[in-house]
Amino acid sequence: MHKKIFITGTGTDVGKTYVTGLILKKLKESGIRAAYYKAAMSGNVRRTDGSLIPGDAVWVKNISGIEQPIEEMCPYVYETAVSPHLAARIEGEQVSLSKVLEGFHDVMENYDYVTMEGSGGILCPIRMEGEEFWLEDIIRACGMGCLLVADAGLGVINGVGLTAAYLREQGIPLKGIIFNHYRPADVMQEDNIKICERITGVKVVACVKDGDTDLDISIEALCSLYDEEENE
Repeated sequence: MHKKIFITGTGTDVGKTYVTGLILKKLKESGIRAAYYKAAMSGNVRRTDGSLIPGDAVWVKNISGIEQPIEEMCPYVYETAVSPHLAARIEGEQVSLSKVLEGFHDVMENYDYVTMEGSGGILCPIRMEGEEFWLEDIIRACGMGCLLVADAGLGVINGVGLTAAYLREQGIPLKGIIFNHYRPADVMQEDNIKICERITGVKVVACVKDGDTDLDISIEALCSLYDEEENE
């Protein structure tokens, strides 16, 4: 059994990587062979030998405890902290969709649950020269539904509503919403949950407080959000 899901966000720096790490930690602690994947990673620092450290992958591996080698996690790693299409242009290595898919399918073959993280929000250009494609093209090619990570505070209704509408337009299923930077008993945030569920028709499946080290969702509910790989 091989299952998969894509983690997107309402924008940059809403906590996708942090939440993804908690997701993989819960899977790992439940005895599931879980893996992480990201097509292109920007804004990374260099080791003393000049090689780039894939920061998001290292963070997820450290917080989750998964055994997957870092080298399997991301085929394209850039130093410049901009959208992947621009980082690729600046640094001279364009993203190949075929290479991204090859790496994804290799990971799918070797692990039971694969959690793939996006770059920025859903509307993200990956390559704009030659073989032009966007983030949603990768999601469709991999046959995945999405979990949406959003900041629980002011402005979340607009961000969640627009992202959900775009996903529907692109034919990509939205499986659930996770609120980050959640403050329990905050009147506005509690109302945000209700409004976001109403306008999207999708449940807020978990809320993550600052400093949380575990995801407050049952393993059964979490696993139900993943799509099974076709043609198994």
